[in-house]
Amino acid sequence: MKKERSYPQVVLKLIGLIKPLSGYMFLAILMGVVGFLCAIFITIFGGFAILSAMGISQVSLKALFISVCIFAVLRGFLRYAEQACNHYIAFKLLALIRDKLFKALRRLSPAKLEVRDRGNLISLITSDVELLEVFYAHTISPIAIAIIVSVIMIIFIGQYSIFMAMLAIIAYITVGIVIPYIISKHIAQKGREFRKNSGKLSSFVLDSLRGLSETIQYNQGENRRNQLNSRTEGLIEIQSKMSKLTGKNQAVTNSVVLGFGISMLALSSLLYSKGIIGFDGVIVGTIAMLSSFGPVIAVANLGSTLQNTFAAGNRVLDILEEEPVVTDVTGMNETKFDGAECKDIGFSYSDEEILKGLSLEVEKGKITGINGKSGSGKSTLLKLFMRFWNVQKGKVLISNKSIDEINTSDLRKMESLVAQDTHLFNDTIANNLRIAKPDASEDEIYSACKKASIHDFILSLPKGYDTNLGELGDTLSGGEKQRISLARAFLHDSPFMLLDEPTSNLDSLNEAIILKSLYEEKQDKTVMLVSHRKSTMRIADKVYSVENGRIS
Repeated sequence: MKKERSYPQVVLKLIGLIKPLSGYMFLAILMGVVGFLCAIFITIFGGFAILSAMGISQVSLKALFISVCIFAVLRGFLRYAEQACNHYIAFKLLALIRDKLFKALRRLSPAKLEVRDRGNLISLITSDVELLEVFYAHTISPIAIAIIVSVIMIIFIGQYSIFMAMLAIIAYITVGIVIPYIISKHIAQKGREFRKNSGKLSSFVLDSLRGLSETIQYNQGENRRNQLNSRTEGLIEIQSKMSKLTGKNQAVTNSVVLGFGISMLALSSLLYSKGIIGFDGVIVGTIAMLSSFGPVIAVANLGSTLQNTFAAGNRVLDILEEEPVVTDVTGMNETKFDGAECKDIGFSYSDEEILKGLSLEVEKGKITGINGKSGSGKSTLLKLFMRFWNVQKGKVLISNKSIDEINTSDLRKMESLVAQDTHLFNDTIANNLRIAKPDASEDEIYSACKKASIHDFILSLPKGYDTNLGELGDTLSGGEKQRISLARAFLHDSPFMLLDEPTSNLDSLNEAIILKSLYEEKQDKTVMLVSHRKSTMRIADKVYSVENGRIS
């Protein structure tokens, strides 16, 4: 769920993530302040040198020269150290944020991610998180440095005249706060629009790659390319407008800085003419003003470059703060499987009612069949037994306990789901199978694959079980993917198997082998079998028919 947050809220929440690295941030700010003061006083000491040459100041030229050399060396060292600290903080935090994001996605799945755009999620995890580097490495410490250095310089200029100090205050606030605020108001919407459209473009590219064969088959390549070009040009147009605003911001900032420098010269000259300050006040005050804008200019430039970052940060915070539909259950007594049932359950996706008043019993050691038309709620029923969602009415029970009162880890151990869509990772067949049981032996894997009628096919491949399946298992047919999924379920060796159309992509021979395996397994397992095939339902001990979300 998207939240509308103001930029100060986004900033505060992002700053809150720095807590584990606050010591490094303090060090970066300290080195940045001292470094900028070294740079500023190189120029100021140059002014003192002019005064000394004119006989107005008694400061030794030799001492000034040595000091300037020391400041120059320190400035280089401190600048490097500050940037090293900032980038260490930034990249360390990016790693921590990605870790938090993956935990959040795990917490939100599957209910909250069911309808999420995959390409958009990829864009968020990669480019949006990467953009936060600008905030952590080039924003927080520069703002703190600008405030501290400005206060020090106001005090220094104020030694000559309170009026000069007041002008300095106005100058720093104008350049460091007013200008960035005005620019950000103009560019804020563009930043949000850019990140949103960037996510959509990523989704479109991912979708196009996955559907490449269909695009070629139906001769839609030109149409797809035109859509891609149109979306890309839209992004370029937004970025161009943002770049123009950035250029205007820099031009305005530089003009304002020059204006305040001239104003300080005019004010100090007036005060000198009235005998309020000496000639040293005119020279040093004006030089101090002109040379001290570095930190606030750095902040001013952020006003036009941070919009993308804040928009990205807002999208990241949306995921981190989103509440899951279902939360893991822990701390309950261990539960062993002893049958399952649902009593008068009702369930809806948003406003669409899927199941209503549905009750059925799944006896231990039996095969319970569920059939019905597409869209009648059969697949949803299996997912409710997995507690991927919570029912809105009634109860789903396992071992006479509501699944809300069963540890999620126990639930995952006692259940295996074979869904209609099988996800295969870009890895070997063996590793894809071991997802179900990481410590499985070769004999266990072979046994599971024989039950799923896939063992002989795997051995026929050049590398056997070490064959890489490619992206999304594209090297396999639909039936082969389905049998891999069944092999996973057999390997998991759970007492309660939930099978959603497990033989829909299989020929009669392979279907018969798998059904025979399921029938032989029912001595030790309980099977809930969803299928529209009459041949599949023949092995069921009891069959329920679901029509329009009800048992008929």
